[in-house]
Amino acid sequence: MSGKIYLVGAGPGDPELLTRKAWRVLQSAGVVLHDELVSEEILGLLPKKALVLNVGKRCGAKSISQPEINQRMISAARQGLVVARLKSGDPLLFGRAGEEIEALREAGVEFEVIPGVTAALGAAASARFSLTDRRHASRVVFLTAHRADGAGLSAERNDPAHTTYVIYMPGHRYAGLAAEFAAAGLGADVPCVIISRATTRDEMIYRTTLGKLPQCPAAAAPSLLVVGEAVGVANGDEVREGELSSAVGKEILSLALQHPFHKEILGGSSGE
Repeated sequence: MSGKIYLVGAGPGDPELLTRKAWRVLQSAGVVLHDELVSEEILGLLPKKALVLNVGKRCGAKSISQPEINQRMISAARQGLVVARLKSGDPLLFGRAGEEIEALREAGVEFEVIPGVTAALGAAASARFSLTDRRHASRVVFLTAHRADGAGLSAERNDPAHTTYVIYMPGHRYAGLAAEFAAAGLGADVPCVIISRATTRDEMIYRTTLGKLPQCPAAAAPSLLVVGEAVGVANGDEVREGELSSAVGKEILSLALQHPFHKEILGGSSGE
């Protein structure tokens, strides 16, 4: 008997941003292999009967290799289990879903991809700006600060003045990224924002400009760097904002307990 593998998008962190389909699959999963950056609130929704394994990495330290992850998924599916490969954000954006899909196809096991809210959209919503404000940006470019080919941002020369750049996994390379953007033609007064742990109770937002970016404090992972006029910092003023206060965070968690698709599992776990 063969099971099925689902590559599931966990969204940016807020459990209420899970899709109904993602939540349903997670409740039926016998095995969940999750990335390091999936939020604790999301992990708290997983059924007690499921085998839950952290297969992510932190600061480049891998707990398990990609071939081992592939083999665990395939082996569990061949035992007739429902397997959820739970990825932060959307599984098809800056994860290793391409490699996993290839391995699953070669193994001949059934699989499905369930999209999630990618971090860029959650972060922009939290910071309340449009990625494609028509007055400032005619396109959005998603980039990662960690590329397999080692290419830098200096290769990005396609109309930077009318572009919003979203940098996934910037780490603390603010000085290097600022220099690469300068080489691509962006000025020191271009606004940018660092958004850490978007949509969660620990969210922090720090607004600045490219010229001042190297002096910004290190942000807790997962974080995003968004650069462009659409970000909209007036006159390059720095403003440190913790826009999601602890009080609001508690309110969100309280609302999550009342969510029709979360109430049963969250209510059950809170009573144990």
